[in-house]
Amino acid sequence: MKKKLHVALLAGGLSSEREVSLRSGEKVAEALKSLGHQVRIYDPATDLRKIINERDWVDVVFPALHGKYGEDGTIQGFLELLDLPYVGSGVLASALAIDKLKSVDVYRAAGLPTARSFLIAGSSVDCDRVETEIGFPCVIKPVTNGSSIGVEIVDKKEHLSDAYRRVRKLEDRVMIEEYISGREITVGVIGNEESKALPVLEIKPKSRFFDYDAKYNGETEEVVPDDIDTSILKKAQDYAVLAHKILGCRGLSRTDFIVRDKEVIVLETNTMPGMTSESLLPKADMAAGVTFPELIEQLLELSLEGKNGLAQK
Repeated sequence: MKKKLHVALLAGGLSSEREVSLRSGEKVAEALKSLGHQVRIYDPATDLRKIINERDWVDVVFPALHGKYGEDGTIQGFLELLDLPYVGSGVLASALAIDKLKSVDVYRAAGLPTARSFLIAGSSVDCDRVETEIGFPCVIKPVTNGSSIGVEIVDKKEHLSDAYRRVRKLEDRVMIEEYISGREITVGVIGNEESKALPVLEIKPKSRFFDYDAKYNGETEEVVPDDIDTSILKKAQDYAVLAHKILGCRGLSRTDFIVRDKEVIVLETNTMPGMTSESLLPKADMAAGVTFPELIEQLLELSLEGKNGLAQK
């Protein structure tokens, strides 16, 4: 991109992933400045009116936001109303992807394999139903939280009610999901209507699963696997591109999977993956030979693709 842009970088916000967002924003700002773009940083928790007042300065918005109010279509709707182009998926794709139950419905309709799951709503959990339909161990998690915040693996029926009470403090809508033992992999996708999958990364947490500490505190090894059959890796990449398309994602996404034997099972799709030094999508792009500033430049170009500077409709 030859033209140097005025970029409004959004970081922080009101979600439980605020600290991660601030770290993502710091790294994105560094890359944008190295590319010669002018950057103003706004925290949606306090600066929405400031964004409105300064919108005439803005060429494009980079929402380095994760979770509620940042990755769920909320801020995207705000930017649509301001007629500002922005990096990443639009309102509907963002809302679908962050809702783990709605996205599973979309995956299943497209023939993608998923874990068995269902919603729990109310003051208590039907432990007998979970035992019959899902079994133990099982996974319990908030429907719309990210970064594995609130996710627990429950090994025994007698521990489920206490786990439900803990998770329900974070969100009223809670889901129970089949626990699948296998190798966890993730695939980033870059593009709009035409999109491509990045190299597959395997996630090897030191803890039992890829929880918040494993994601952001150096407790995980992420590698390009050399001992998984190439046909399985190709299937995961194809599934990631399909998930990107059927959810209606734009710019970037990252879909997580569990590999069990030769089966590739879709877990969830992130529409604004982390952009910290520990984050998976930048690492995958680096494995493809793309530097972080080059990735950021590509995302800016995709945000303006076919839009002639107008907001995504």
